[in-house]
Amino acid sequence: MVKPPNIPRGKIYVLLTILSWFCLLLVDLVRIFGEINEMEGVVKREITWILEIIFFILLYLFFNNSINKKENNNFLNLIWRAASTGLIATGTSFLIIYFYYILEDTRLSDDPLLRNFFYHVNFALTAIFLISTALLWKHLILYQKNKAVVQQWQAYEVILLISMFFVLINQESFNYGFMFGLIFLIIYGIILSVNLKWIPYLTFKEKWKSILFLAIIVASTIYLLIQLVSYTQKNVHFVNLSENLFLLGLFAFVLIYAVFSFLVTLFNLPTSSVFEQKLTEAISFQKLSQSIQPGENEDQVLDILMDSCMSAAYVDAAWLELYPGQHEEEKTGAIPYQKFISNGERQEIMDLLRRTEPYSDYLKNPADVKIEYLYGKIAHEIYQSVLIIPVRANKRLLGVMFLLKEVKDGFNREMINIISTFVGQTSISIENYRLLNEAIANERYREELEIAQRVQRSLLPSALHHNNCFEIDGFSAAADEVGGDYYETFRFDKDNFALIIGDVSGKGTSAAFNMSQMKGVFHSLVQLNFSPREFLAKANSALSRCLEKNNFITTTYYTVNTGEKLIHFARAGHCPTLYYNHKEQSSRFLDIKGMGLGIVRNDTYEQYLEEGTLHYHPGDIMVMYTDGVVEAKNNKGEEFGYGNLRDLLDSLQGLPAQEIRERIIQEVYTFVGKETLPDDDYSLLVIKFKA
Repeated sequence: MVKPPNIPRGKIYVLLTILSWFCLLLVDLVRIFGEINEMEGVVKREITWILEIIFFILLYLFFNNSINKKENNNFLNLIWRAASTGLIATGTSFLIIYFYYILEDTRLSDDPLLRNFFYHVNFALTAIFLISTALLWKHLILYQKNKAVVQQWQAYEVILLISMFFVLINQESFNYGFMFGLIFLIIYGIILSVNLKWIPYLTFKEKWKSILFLAIIVASTIYLLIQLVSYTQKNVHFVNLSENLFLLGLFAFVLIYAVFSFLVTLFNLPTSSVFEQKLTEAISFQKLSQSIQPGENEDQVLDILMDSCMSAAYVDAAWLELYPGQHEEEKTGAIPYQKFISNGERQEIMDLLRRTEPYSDYLKNPADVKIEYLYGKIAHEIYQSVLIIPVRANKRLLGVMFLLKEVKDGFNREMINIISTFVGQTSISIENYRLLNEAIANERYREELEIAQRVQRSLLPSALHHNNCFEIDGFSAAADEVGGDYYETFRFDKDNFALIIGDVSGKGTSAAFNMSQMKGVFHSLVQLNFSPREFLAKANSALSRCLEKNNFITTTYYTVNTGEKLIHFARAGHCPTLYYNHKEQSSRFLDIKGMGLGIVRNDTYEQYLEEGTLHYHPGDIMVMYTDGVVEAKNNKGEEFGYGNLRDLLDSLQGLPAQEIRERIIQEVYTFVGKETLPDDDYSLLVIKFKA
């Protein structure tokens, strides 16, 4: 199936319009030829009216489609489009007149067919001008449209359509029916012509241009109307197309709206600068509301503030003096925002203000003075008046803005109110900017903490190595989002194990980072199966190279041989392990000498260590913990303490390792209380030997 070509509607309307005009011309020329040769009934005049109506309708559809496609045209372009069309129609009419001036006293100048041909050209261009201009007026009338205005225009279009067909009903020109219809169209055109809301939005320069264009439209409309009427008076053999209600109604509407627009624009000229100033202020206010974006600093909004205030009050010079702690440039004593004034002039005026009341009192300590603004005269050879207005952000003084004018009493109440509004919006923008940046920073910190928490959870073992000879259970909880406590186990073979618990100095992410280093050192050294004392010495050597000078780690390292029921251990400044002896039915702390890792960073460290050895028996319990457990404080400031821990273990010795761990942690939290936040991380390892 052959797909038909896609022809734009505009081209179709143009072709049909030209075709209808040629048909109208041909029919009218045939009628005149028959009239001259006294041939009756060659072509009926109703055909002329029908072709004229078709021509009007096609023109209307073409221009309506063409103008709707260019809705982005501004007001001045729309008026110029109408004026240029009027100039073309008027210019063509002058060329026709000039052509007949050349043909004067020749037989061709009196030829009725030639005159009617030029009449139809003039008629077509006039119709083009009137219909296109009326539709351009439509777009101006419907600017800031409401339901009532839209309905009025729609009714007017219906009335115009009816007026096209009036010639078929009433073929007598200027009778009562014709005059009533014409007067009705004129009155309705006047009602529509009061919609001139677009004029105030023109700038001063645009208003002058629009006045010129509207004058051209008025002159063209009047001239073309006179020219069409004159054809009737000059020609005997003539088909009159101008005595049409639709055409005369458009003449009236185009002329009335052009005159109204011309007069209103002319009378609006004196207030143009005021409107432009208000529009500039509104744009400035919008810029101040939207100027600060995430990732930018406050310079942009402060610069816009200066420009907006200077524009609103016609200021000759200005500067913004920022105060310590508010801006980086203040550290060098510079004024970051200064307009149309030199440093010397600015310093001269500041010295003058410090000697003049009431400015001097305010400038002594502006942060403590709660004023909205200060203005008045100054005794300076150039600048005669000053306005001083503080700029605050989040209820804190950001700086003070100084605005200068070369005339006395240069600041009125309206100017000050506008500037105060700009300053207030600036404060809101800066506060929102700072709050937004703070929220972004907090969100980033929260995400980093979540990552640190996941890392820390991955550092703690998911399972603790053991065999059937002992039970083991562990617990760790950070005081902050992340902590520095660490425990781990390692299995050498079926009977030999390594146990370690440690506490990094400090809290938070730095402690968690050092904890990860401790884990790496443990996994590197434990596989070499050093004795506890050797292990801690090697660990101190490794960690001394990566720990900061003010950081250290306390730890206790155990090796357990379940075949020989033998335990070796060494302590590096860590809390002494609590050991319950089942045979003796008592608990004691395994307190041997040892210094924290990273305190002594040389080869002499090993001499500060001791290594202990003990044999365990079934039922013995070993509790390894960090200082957060015994130093946990309640709301009275009392510590849980070593004694409570030992007594608690004595009472729980008959329970499995997991229940002992659960009960100890439960007692610690009960002692601290729900309303008291923990001061340190809690970590605990409970080992209970069975065989």
